[in-house]
Amino acid sequence: MSHLTFIDLFSGIGGSRIGFEVTGARCIFSSEWDKFAQQTYAANFGDIAKGDLTQIHVEQIPNHDILLAGFPCQPFSLAGVSKLRSLGRKDGFDNPDQGNLFFEVARILKHHQPPAFFLENVKNLQSHDGGKTFEVIKETLSTLGYYFDWSVIDASKMVPQHRERIYIVGFKDVQVYEQFQFPNIKNPSNPFRLKDILQDRVEQRYTLSDNLWNYLVSYAEKHRARGNGFGYGMPDLDGISRTLSARYHKDGSEILIGKPDQKKNPRRLTPRECARLMGFPENFSIPVSDTQAYRQFGNSVVVPVVHRIAQQMVYALSGHLSRRTLKTWKPSSQARMEV
Repeated sequence: MSHLTFIDLFSGIGGSRIGFEVTGARCIFSSEWDKFAQQTYAANFGDIAKGDLTQIHVEQIPNHDILLAGFPCQPFSLAGVSKLRSLGRKDGFDNPDQGNLFFEVARILKHHQPPAFFLENVKNLQSHDGGKTFEVIKETLSTLGYYFDWSVIDASKMVPQHRERIYIVGFKDVQVYEQFQFPNIKNPSNPFRLKDILQDRVEQRYTLSDNLWNYLVSYAEKHRARGNGFGYGMPDLDGISRTLSARYHKDGSEILIGKPDQKKNPRRLTPRECARLMGFPENFSIPVSDTQAYRQFGNSVVVPVVHRIAQQMVYALSGHLSRRTLKTWKPSSQARMEV
């Protein structure tokens, strides 16, 4: 079992923490500014994550082996960039609220010089601002003395959701770096289907109202007439869904579940179904409102993907591959996910 320690920055509700803890690594510090995410984090880990990272002195953060950070992605995501520009606001590193938070990560790396780091963000981070944003990130990490690599991984091989994210993994020691490989996540022989994560009984309140459903239908028809693909998504239940986003609480339009009786309005996923879609364990507590839960899972990582990367990092750092099993939700015929 690994005795490595890690810190969990921009921790959200702790998806990355779960992925690393299963390897035997131990979390010794966490930071998250959102009070509702702090509630969910505390309910599941017994820790209250520290607040705004920009207000935390580096000396207050303990020495650690691995720095984890899913720094805010909205200033770099396709949807986030479009929204910010439509509002006349700046995106990327120029966003005054969230765009510069990567440099908070760099500040901590510079002071503590941990042996390794794990960063996660949206796929668009590579291409934002013509690639200039990513070049700044790479140059900064190199200047800090790290050897690193990155990979865009689609979680659809581990959960029934199309969700591409970039993962950046770095090490101080070049020999350790050379021991690391991103996991080769193969197509499973018995893949998840969207219908596998659905609950048997769902309250009526998750069914769309006539007004909302009629609006989504007319909105989709209007854009279809213009020749673009904007509109709701009602995926094949034998397949996978679109990417779950933090805006899901607004109308659920990207992932709607059709009713057997097509005359009835479709419904949203429940928060528990969203948790399953992100690969969280079934005993993961959801102590907040549905609105906050949708935001939290939409902003989270896919836990099994993080765990696979964590296994490879721990192996590179310690020479020991964790064989512990990530217990996450599976259909009743498959009690656990082997990763």
